[in-house]
Amino acid sequence: MGTTLPDRAVLRIAGDDPRGFLQGLVTNDVAGLLPVWAGLLTPQGKALFDFVVWADGDALLLDVEAEQAGALAKRLAIYRLRRAITIEPVEALAVHWALDGAPAEAVPDPRLADLGFRWLAPADGDAVGWTEHRLRLGVIEGVGELGSGETLWLEGNARELNGVSFTKGCYVGQENTARMHHRAKVNRRLVVAPLGEPGDRTRATYPVLGLMVEHRRVEALGDALRPGWLAAALDQE
Repeated sequence: MGTTLPDRAVLRIAGDDPRGFLQGLVTNDVAGLLPVWAGLLTPQGKALFDFVVWADGDALLLDVEAEQAGALAKRLAIYRLRRAITIEPVEALAVHWALDGAPAEAVPDPRLADLGFRWLAPADGDAVGWTEHRLRLGVIEGVGELGSGETLWLEGNARELNGVSFTKGCYVGQENTARMHHRAKVNRRLVVAPLGEPGDRTRATYPVLGLMVEHRRVEALGDALRPGWLAAALDQE
């Protein structure tokens, strides 16, 4: 059985201090132990892209939605200015996932260990079951679910899924994200729910799986799936 996630791609950031470059842009701390899940936000704190950041010697590798890899590279290049930084696709590597039986280089998904193991290697056959497994655990990812500049990062459950550092220095969108955190309440959440009639709150539908992703107020989550990590967060608010 294959383990490749065909909807993911890998970008390599190299050159003049890639960690320092990315540290000032993204939501998570990339100066320490990797991999981590992070987002690149608008100045208002809304998600544009999400990705997993891996170490590659002095360089960094971004495990990103394949359809958004080019757009992310262009967005990062805006911030490069005259800095000697390269941002290039890595065709020789693919993103892999397995629930068990993973190789030694695999690590637990940095968002949630229950998601399984993740690693980078040359492609093999496509993995089966990833999307349903992720959604059943209530984990949102990608522009199709998060939107592009539509959802505040913490509304995408980034605090609970280890996607933001509140102790690192500034990054794009940090002010609104920190303010929302210190108020200790998220008014809306992106959640997975059983498939119903799509409406204004609907972000994505998965008819074959009988599931949908919606942007709901926390007091009106209704039939949304409430995995343990989300239930715990809601109980604290």
